[in-house]
Amino acid sequence: MTTTAAALKATPLNAVHRALGAKMVDFGGWDMPVQYSGIIDEHNAVRQGVGLFDVSHMGEIEIRGPEALQLVNFVSSNDASKLKIGQAHYSGLLYDHGGFVDDILVHKVDDDHYFICVNASNQDKDFEHIELSNRSHAKVEFASDRYAQIAIQGPKGLDTLQKLTKTDLASIRYYHFKDGEVSGVWARIARTGYTGEDGFEIYVAPDEAARIWYELQDAGREFGIKPCGLGARNTLRLEAKMALYGHEINASITPLEADLNWIVKMDKDDFQGREALAKQKDKGITRKLVGFEMIGRGIGRDGYEVHLNGAPAGWVTSGGPSPTLGKNIGLCYLPVDRAVPGQKIDIIIRNQPIEAVTVPTPFYKRTK
Repeated sequence: MTTTAAALKATPLNAVHRALGAKMVDFGGWDMPVQYSGIIDEHNAVRQGVGLFDVSHMGEIEIRGPEALQLVNFVSSNDASKLKIGQAHYSGLLYDHGGFVDDILVHKVDDDHYFICVNASNQDKDFEHIELSNRSHAKVEFASDRYAQIAIQGPKGLDTLQKLTKTDLASIRYYHFKDGEVSGVWARIARTGYTGEDGFEIYVAPDEAARIWYELQDAGREFGIKPCGLGARNTLRLEAKMALYGHEINASITPLEADLNWIVKMDKDDFQGREALAKQKDKGITRKLVGFEMIGRGIGRDGYEVHLNGAPAGWVTSGGPSPTLGKNIGLCYLPVDRAVPGQKIDIIIRNQPIEAVTVPTPFYKRTK
C-alpha cells in the first residue's frame, strides 16, 4: 500500500513564480520559490536597489471589539496599549512557561481593531492559542484567506511602490502603516520587512496579487528590481539578526534567552508567560543567543554543535555565507557568561572542530 504526500499549499502567486522559472521547494507545507536568478544576485539587489518577495504564505489574524486591546495585551509580550492607530510593533506570542508560540507583528488599525501577521507554519496553532486564551468578548478572526502579501524591500523600494499609489509613502514612518490603494485597489501599506533594509509590505486581495506583482516589476525595472526567493530572504534576515521561528526561537526558548528582552514589557498588566519570565529574570538566564564569524574554513550550519575548550556548550541556530560581508557568519546559543563578543569557539563540522569567534550583532546595519 502506498501513500501520497499531502498536496502543498500554494500562494496566489504560485503560477507567477513558475512562469518566471523559480526553483520551488516545500517550505513548511507551502510550495515556495527558493531562488530565481540566484541567492547572491537577489540578496545584492535588495541591499543595493530593490527586491520583490511573495510572503503570502504568512498568516493574518484580526482581533476586534471593545475588549480587543485587553486580549492582544494578554496573549502578547509587548505593550499594545502604547501603539497609536497606524502603528505596528514586533512581539512574542508566549506559552505560560515563557517559550514562544510564535513571533508576531501587531498592527493597531483602530482602538477596537488589531491586525496580526503570524508565521506561515504556525498560523493555525496561533489562532487556536489566541482563541483558547480569549477570556474577553473580543472577536478573533482567522483572516489569512483574505490577504496576499508582497514585500518590496531595498533602498529603491519607496521609489518603486510610489509609482503605483497616491499614498505619500515618505510620510509613513518605520513600523507604521496606512490603508490606501495600490494599483487602483485597496491595500494595507506597512513600512516593515524582514531584510534589514527600508521597504514596504503590502496586503492586498489574493485575486489582485498577480497583476500587482507584474506592475511592481515594471515599476522597479529602472532600479534593477529582482524577484527574490526564500534563500535571499534568509541571508538578508541573518545579516540583520532577525529571528526565525524554529531556529533562534521556539517553544523551549524564551525572549530573554533570545536577546529579545525589548519585546517583553514586565510593567504592563498580566500576560501569558509573565510569571515564568519574572522568575527567569530573578534567577538569571543560563544561555543566550550570540553572533559568530568563522575563522577556519567552513560554514556553521543550523544544528551544528558549538564547543568551548573541547566540550559541547551550545548549538548553531542559523548560519551561512554573508554576501554583504564576504564572510561565513551565524548565530548560536552559548552559556550566558560566554555569550559576549571576542569569545573563541569551535563549530563541529563533519566531526572536526573549526575555529570561530563571537562578534557583535547585527552583522549588518543599513545607513539611514
